[in-house]
Amino acid sequence: MNEELTLTILGGVDKDGVPEPVKFMEVSKGEIIGIVGPTGSGKSTLIDDIEQLAQGDTPTGRSILINGKRPDALTRVDPRRKLVAQLSQKMHFLADMTVVDFLHMHARSRGKGPELVNRVIELANTLTGEPISPDHYLTVLSGGQSRSLMTADIAVISDSPVVLIDEIENAGIKKQEALRLLSGEGKIVVVVTHDPVLALMASRRIVIRNGAMVDIITTSREEQDVCGRITQVDNWLLSLRETIRRGEVVEELA
Repeated sequence: MNEELTLTILGGVDKDGVPEPVKFMEVSKGEIIGIVGPTGSGKSTLIDDIEQLAQGDTPTGRSILINGKRPDALTRVDPRRKLVAQLSQKMHFLADMTVVDFLHMHARSRGKGPELVNRVIELANTLTGEPISPDHYLTVLSGGQSRSLMTADIAVISDSPVVLIDEIENAGIKKQEALRLLSGEGKIVVVVTHDPVLALMASRRIVIRNGAMVDIITTSREEQDVCGRITQVDNWLLSLRETIRRGEVVEELA
Protein backbone atom coordinates (compact mmCIF):
# COMPACT_ATOMS: atom_id res chain seq x y z
CA MET A 1 0.00 0.00 0.00
CA ASN A 2 1.21 3.51 -0.76
CA GLU A 3 1.79 5.12 2.64
CA GLU A 4 0.89 8.53 1.25
CA LEU A 5 -2.30 7.35 -0.43
CA THR A 6 -5.17 9.80 -0.65
CA LEU A 7 -8.61 9.40 -2.18
CA THR A 8 -10.26 12.40 -3.81
CA ILE A 9 -13.94 12.64 -4.78
CA LEU A 10 -14.79 15.19 -7.47
CA GLY A 11 -18.48 16.10 -7.44
CA GLY A 12 -20.90 15.48 -10.29
CA VAL A 13 -24.65 15.98 -10.47
CA ASP A 14 -27.73 15.02 -8.45
CA LYS A 15 -30.70 12.94 -9.63
CA ASP A 16 -32.08 15.94 -11.53
CA GLY A 17 -28.80 16.74 -13.26
CA VAL A 18 -28.06 19.74 -11.04
CA PRO A 19 -24.37 20.13 -10.01
CA GLU A 20 -23.59 18.86 -6.51
CA PRO A 21 -22.95 21.55 -3.87
CA VAL A 22 -19.85 19.61 -2.71
CA LYS A 23 -17.30 19.82 -5.52
CA PHE A 24 -14.24 18.28 -3.87
CA MET A 25 -13.32 16.05 -0.93
CA GLU A 26 -9.97 14.48 -0.09
CA VAL A 27 -9.57 11.54 2.32
CA SER A 28 -6.30 10.31 3.85
CA LYS A 29 -5.16 6.88 5.09
CA GLY A 30 -6.51 5.77 8.45
CA GLU A 31 -9.49 8.12 8.19
CA ILE A 32 -13.08 6.96 8.77
CA ILE A 33 -15.63 8.80 6.64
CA GLY A 34 -19.38 8.42 7.18
CA ILE A 35 -22.05 8.71 4.50
CA VAL A 36 -25.47 9.71 5.88
CA GLY A 37 -28.85 10.57 4.44
CA PRO A 38 -32.42 9.29 4.09
CA THR A 39 -33.21 5.92 2.53
CA GLY A 40 -33.04 6.23 -1.25
CA SER A 41 -31.01 9.43 -1.16
CA GLY A 42 -28.07 7.95 -3.08
CA LYS A 43 -25.65 6.82 -0.35
CA SER A 44 -24.94 3.45 -1.96
CA THR A 45 -24.51 5.14 -5.34
CA LEU A 46 -21.62 7.15 -3.91
CA ILE A 47 -19.78 4.07 -2.67
CA ASP A 48 -20.47 2.42 -6.04
CA ASP A 49 -18.71 5.37 -7.70
CA ILE A 50 -15.74 4.91 -5.37
CA GLU A 51 -15.67 1.13 -5.90
CA GLN A 52 -15.57 1.62 -9.69
CA LEU A 53 -13.05 4.48 -9.44
CA ALA A 54 -15.53 6.41 -11.59
CA GLN A 55 -14.14 8.78 -14.19
CA GLY A 56 -17.21 10.77 -15.13
CA ASP A 57 -18.64 7.62 -16.72
CA THR A 58 -21.40 6.83 -14.22
CA PRO A 59 -24.86 8.46 -13.99
CA THR A 60 -23.58 10.86 -11.28
CA GLY A 61 -20.69 12.17 -13.40
CA ARG A 62 -18.34 11.95 -10.39
CA SER A 63 -14.61 11.26 -10.71
CA ILE A 64 -12.32 9.53 -8.21
CA LEU A 65 -8.63 10.39 -7.98
CA ILE A 66 -5.88 8.38 -6.29
CA ASN A 67 -3.03 10.50 -4.94
CA GLY A 68 -4.45 13.40 -6.92
CA LYS A 69 -4.30 11.54 -10.25
CA ARG A 70 -6.76 9.68 -12.43
CA PRO A 71 -6.18 5.90 -12.12
CA ASP A 72 -5.13 4.11 -15.30
CA ALA A 73 -7.40 1.59 -17.01
CA LEU A 74 -5.63 -1.46 -15.55
CA THR A 75 -6.02 -0.16 -12.00
CA ARG A 76 -9.76 0.12 -12.59
CA VAL A 77 -10.34 -3.34 -14.07
CA ASP A 78 -7.49 -5.68 -13.04
CA PRO A 79 -8.46 -7.65 -9.87
CA ARG A 80 -4.77 -8.03 -8.99
CA ARG A 81 -4.45 -4.24 -8.72
CA LYS A 82 -7.71 -3.67 -6.90
CA LEU A 83 -7.51 -0.63 -4.62
CA VAL A 84 -10.98 -0.96 -3.13
CA ALA A 85 -12.53 -3.72 -0.99
CA GLN A 86 -16.21 -3.75 -0.10
CA LEU A 87 -18.21 -5.24 2.76
CA SER A 88 -21.90 -5.43 1.88
CA GLN A 89 -24.99 -5.83 4.05
CA LYS A 90 -25.40 -9.41 2.83
CA MET A 91 -22.40 -11.69 2.54
CA HIS A 92 -22.31 -15.45 2.20
CA PHE A 93 -19.63 -17.74 0.79
CA LEU A 94 -20.25 -20.11 -2.10
CA ALA A 95 -16.89 -21.95 -2.02
CA ASP A 96 -17.10 -25.39 -0.33
CA MET A 97 -13.83 -25.17 1.58
CA THR A 98 -12.69 -24.64 5.15
CA VAL A 99 -11.86 -21.29 6.69
CA VAL A 100 -8.18 -22.17 7.05
CA ASP A 101 -7.89 -23.43 3.46
CA PHE A 102 -9.52 -20.26 2.14
CA LEU A 103 -7.22 -17.99 4.13
CA HIS A 104 -4.11 -19.93 3.09
CA MET A 105 -5.20 -19.65 -0.55
CA HIS A 106 -5.83 -15.91 -0.24
CA ALA A 107 -2.49 -15.31 1.51
CA ARG A 108 -0.64 -17.20 -1.25
CA SER A 109 -2.45 -15.23 -3.95
CA ARG A 110 -1.25 -12.00 -2.29
CA GLY A 111 2.31 -13.27 -1.92
CA LYS A 112 2.03 -13.35 1.86
CA GLY A 113 3.03 -15.97 4.40
CA PRO A 114 0.83 -18.54 6.19
CA GLU A 115 1.63 -16.97 9.56
CA LEU A 116 -1.12 -14.40 8.89
CA VAL A 117 -3.88 -17.02 8.83
CA ASN A 118 -4.09 -17.51 12.59
CA ARG A 119 -4.07 -13.76 13.16
CA VAL A 120 -7.05 -13.34 10.81
CA ILE A 121 -9.04 -15.99 12.67
CA GLU A 122 -8.14 -14.51 16.06
CA LEU A 123 -9.21 -11.03 14.97
CA ALA A 124 -12.41 -12.34 13.40
CA ASN A 125 -13.33 -13.93 16.70
CA THR A 126 -13.03 -10.58 18.47
CA LEU A 127 -15.72 -9.20 16.15
CA THR A 128 -18.36 -11.92 16.40
CA GLY A 129 -20.22 -13.55 19.27
CA GLU A 130 -20.24 -16.84 17.34
CA PRO A 131 -16.75 -18.39 17.43
CA ILE A 132 -15.16 -19.25 14.09
CA SER A 133 -13.08 -22.42 13.94
CA PRO A 134 -10.34 -23.00 11.32
CA ASP A 135 -12.07 -26.21 10.24
CA HIS A 136 -15.49 -24.61 9.78
CA TYR A 137 -16.69 -24.74 6.19
CA LEU A 138 -17.34 -21.34 4.65
CA THR A 139 -20.81 -22.37 3.50
CA VAL A 140 -22.03 -22.98 7.07
CA LEU A 141 -20.89 -19.63 8.48
CA SER A 142 -23.63 -17.24 9.53
CA GLY A 143 -23.87 -13.76 8.04
CA GLY A 144 -22.19 -12.25 11.11
CA GLN A 145 -19.38 -14.81 11.04
CA SER A 146 -18.85 -14.26 7.31
CA ARG A 147 -18.57 -10.49 7.69
CA SER A 148 -16.29 -10.82 10.72
CA LEU A 149 -13.99 -13.13 8.79
CA MET A 150 -13.88 -10.83 5.76
CA THR A 151 -13.30 -7.75 7.91
CA ALA A 152 -10.27 -9.40 9.52
CA ASP A 153 -9.12 -10.75 6.15
CA ILE A 154 -9.27 -7.26 4.58
CA ALA A 155 -7.37 -5.79 7.54
CA VAL A 156 -4.56 -8.36 7.55
CA ILE A 157 -4.20 -10.02 4.13
CA SER A 158 -5.82 -7.73 1.57
CA ASP A 159 -3.69 -5.07 -0.09
CA SER A 160 -6.72 -2.88 -0.84
CA PRO A 161 -6.10 0.47 0.89
CA VAL A 162 -9.75 1.61 0.65
CA VAL A 163 -12.61 -0.23 2.37
CA LEU A 164 -16.28 0.52 1.64
CA ILE A 165 -18.87 -0.66 4.18
CA ASP A 166 -22.61 -0.59 3.60
CA GLU A 167 -24.63 -0.43 6.86
CA ILE A 168 -22.38 -2.54 9.08
CA GLU A 169 -24.82 -1.95 11.96
CA ASN A 170 -26.98 -4.68 10.38
CA ALA A 171 -24.07 -7.08 9.96
CA GLY A 172 -24.28 -8.96 13.27
CA ILE A 173 -20.71 -8.03 14.31
CA LYS A 174 -19.06 -5.67 16.78
CA LYS A 175 -19.24 -2.66 14.52
CA GLN A 176 -17.07 -0.19 16.43
CA GLU A 177 -14.24 -2.69 16.82
CA ALA A 178 -14.47 -3.49 13.10
CA LEU A 179 -14.03 0.16 12.10
CA ARG A 180 -11.17 0.67 14.55
CA LEU A 181 -9.45 -2.46 13.28
CA LEU A 182 -9.59 -1.35 9.65
CA SER A 183 -8.59 2.28 10.25
CA GLY A 184 -5.84 1.12 12.61
CA GLU A 185 -4.33 -0.86 9.74
CA GLY A 186 -4.09 2.37 7.75
CA LYS A 187 -7.12 1.74 5.55
CA ILE A 188 -9.34 4.54 4.30
CA VAL A 189 -12.75 3.48 5.63
CA VAL A 190 -15.94 4.81 4.04
CA VAL A 191 -19.09 3.64 5.83
CA VAL A 192 -22.74 4.12 4.84
CA THR A 193 -24.70 4.25 8.06
CA HIS A 194 -27.90 5.24 9.85
CA ASP A 195 -26.28 4.40 13.19
CA PRO A 196 -25.47 7.46 15.36
CA VAL A 197 -22.48 5.74 17.01
CA LEU A 198 -20.82 4.95 13.68
CA ALA A 199 -21.70 8.33 12.18
CA LEU A 200 -20.10 10.14 15.12
CA MET A 201 -17.07 7.81 15.14
CA ALA A 202 -16.20 9.16 11.70
CA SER A 203 -13.90 12.17 11.52
CA ARG A 204 -16.19 13.62 8.85
CA ARG A 205 -19.50 12.65 7.31
CA ILE A 206 -20.88 13.32 3.86
CA VAL A 207 -24.56 14.31 3.79
CA ILE A 208 -26.43 12.93 0.77
CA ARG A 209 -29.74 14.32 -0.48
CA ASN A 210 -31.48 13.66 -3.82
CA GLY A 211 -28.37 11.87 -5.09
CA ALA A 212 -26.03 14.77 -4.28
CA MET A 213 -23.28 15.44 -1.75
CA VAL A 214 -24.84 18.52 -0.13
CA ASP A 215 -22.57 18.99 2.89
CA ILE A 216 -19.48 17.69 4.72
CA ILE A 217 -19.70 17.81 8.51
CA THR A 218 -16.56 17.57 10.64
CA THR A 219 -17.25 15.74 13.89
CA SER A 220 -16.94 18.27 16.71
CA ARG A 221 -15.60 17.70 20.21
CA GLU A 222 -19.18 17.96 21.51
CA GLU A 223 -20.29 15.26 19.08
CA GLN A 224 -17.38 13.09 20.18
CA ASP A 225 -18.60 13.43 23.77
CA VAL A 226 -22.11 12.42 22.67
CA CYS A 227 -20.61 9.45 20.83
CA GLY A 228 -18.88 8.33 24.04
CA ARG A 229 -22.13 8.44 26.00
CA ILE A 230 -24.25 6.60 23.45
CA THR A 231 -21.46 4.05 22.97
CA GLN A 232 -21.95 3.01 26.60
CA VAL A 233 -25.64 2.41 25.90
CA ASP A 234 -24.83 0.61 22.66
CA ASN A 235 -22.35 -1.71 24.39
CA TRP A 236 -24.90 -2.47 27.10
CA LEU A 237 -27.48 -3.39 24.44
CA LEU A 238 -24.90 -5.61 22.73
CA SER A 239 -24.19 -7.39 26.01
CA LEU A 240 -27.92 -7.81 26.63
CA ARG A 241 -28.38 -9.20 23.12
CA GLU A 242 -25.65 -11.79 23.71
CA THR A 243 -27.20 -12.78 27.06
CA ILE A 244 -30.52 -13.48 25.36
CA ARG A 245 -28.86 -15.31 22.44
CA ARG A 246 -27.14 -17.65 24.92
CA GLY A 247 -30.56 -18.54 26.32
CA GLU A 248 -29.87 -16.93 29.68
CA VAL A 249 -32.33 -15.03 31.84
CA VAL A 250 -32.08 -11.24 32.04
CA GLU A 251 -32.23 -10.69 35.78
CA GLU A 252 -31.79 -6.94 36.08
CA LEU A 253 -31.59 -3.74 34.07
CA ALA A 254 -29.10 -1.98 36.35
